[in-house]
Amino acid sequence: MAKMCIALLFGGRSGEHEVSCKSAAAVARALKKKYNIFPIGISKTGQWYGPIPDENIETFAMESMISEKYNKLTLLPYAESSGVLYTVPDLSKAAANIDVFFPVLHGSFGEDGTVQGLFELAQVPYAGSGVLASSAGMDKILMKKVFAAAGLPQVEYLSFLRIEIEEDPLRCALQIENTLGYPCFVKPANLGSSVGISKANDRKDLLCAFLSASLYDRRIIVEQGIEAREIEVGIIGNSFPKASVAGEILPCNEFYDYNAKYLDNLSKTMIPAEISAIQRNRIEEIAINAYRSLDASGLSRIDFFISKKTGEIFINEINTMPGFTSISMFPKLWEYSGLKMEDLLEQIINYALEKHRDKERNKCSY
Repeated sequence: MAKMCIALLFGGRSGEHEVSCKSAAAVARALKKKYNIFPIGISKTGQWYGPIPDENIETFAMESMISEKYNKLTLLPYAESSGVLYTVPDLSKAAANIDVFFPVLHGSFGEDGTVQGLFELAQVPYAGSGVLASSAGMDKILMKKVFAAAGLPQVEYLSFLRIEIEEDPLRCALQIENTLGYPCFVKPANLGSSVGISKANDRKDLLCAFLSASLYDRRIIVEQGIEAREIEVGIIGNSFPKASVAGEILPCNEFYDYNAKYLDNLSKTMIPAEISAIQRNRIEEIAINAYRSLDASGLSRIDFFISKKTGEIFINEINTMPGFTSISMFPKLWEYSGLKMEDLLEQIINYALEKHRDKERNKCSY
């Protein structure tokens, strides 16, 4: 039986471009024994290139003269495309018919429903959540509103437009001080990997945090800071999702920022987290409800806070395409739960095919 061909999309127009390249390199290594891999690097300008040799995936972000080394590619957005990749601008066929697209993309233009919309128009199987869950899960403000509607516990927050902050930063700061107080966390609404996130302990910090977050999005969210343990759980599945064991992040910095995640190499993880059976069951219950409330599919990582003072559990956020780097929690959680990386990815690909078959059952005419 011929091996399936899996297109790995990585890089992209996002502040998480480099993290995506690291994730894709790990996924490619795990998949190549069982599948034919067609790696597609997406430049920071949004152009698709490929196939990228395995050994160049992780360094794709740093390569010069990319356009001279690799074919420019595209997927045509109509049903009869049948997963065929074409070279551009002449639209001659590339040497690949793709069975499943795996967008190992983090952040904007990849994890936010945009590339998922292309896959839907082309009617091809793809790993991960669809347009709705991807876009809602990427937008922290909308995500929190969906979680609130589902009755899930969260810390208090406020949201602002970038233009509001630029026109009257003092008014925004006063609103935060009167409602949330310090410390608080300032984040771009649409980004991950802690890019653009700052902790503010006073007004000076807050004004600097406004500037940092505003570089990455036009919408800003500010969350109440609490002294808390950071707990994460992995979810896989479609209609009947299941949860991994819970793990705890022990950040080397004041919070789990970009440096603590990817540069300092000093943060630690504890798997499984040392929590009570009651806390573990409650976190799993909230995680499954959050996953279903967004109609997520395939895979996600869901993050929680446990208050050190009260023991209360709060859902923080969902990541509909979690990282697969050497330090990423999602594959570690599932490995401890009994699924090695190769088996985990095989299940995710099977969920992609299952979701595609289910969608094909829908009537398109009346």
